[in-house]
Amino acid sequence: MSAEEAKKQQEQEELPRKKIDVRSALALIPPASQLLGREKKQRERRVRLRFHDELKEGIAKVNPELLKEIGEGEYIEIVVAHRHKFRYRVEKDDSVPPNEVWVNGAKLPEYGVSDNTIVTVRTIKA
Repeated sequence: MSAEEAKKQQEQEELPRKKIDVRSALALIPPASQLLGREKKQRERRVRLRFHDELKEGIAKVNPELLKEIGEGEYIEIVVAHRHKFRYRVEKDDSVPPNEVWVNGAKLPEYGVSDNTIVTVRTIKA
């Protein structure tokens, strides 16, 4: 071994190598949503379906606060247990609690849907 090789080997032994912490390095990378400047907006919500026979068929009364959460739209789609989907025209009403949607329930028991059922509500643009 030459003197030069011995000197390099001695320098390498003197300097301890630091391990790079991968987790801390990954923490510096921002998520994609932050890079694009977009926030994820909730487009659907679980609410209680209440029957009100005085409403017309095909009309749903919804609290305006709930519509702000799921997005404004002319129609809403109500999904019951991933099986049945119903489409209603939206009518805003402040007297409806924000965690409820009121519809005419005359035909819904045919599909096994009862009053006070928990459903998923989302808006439909067209």
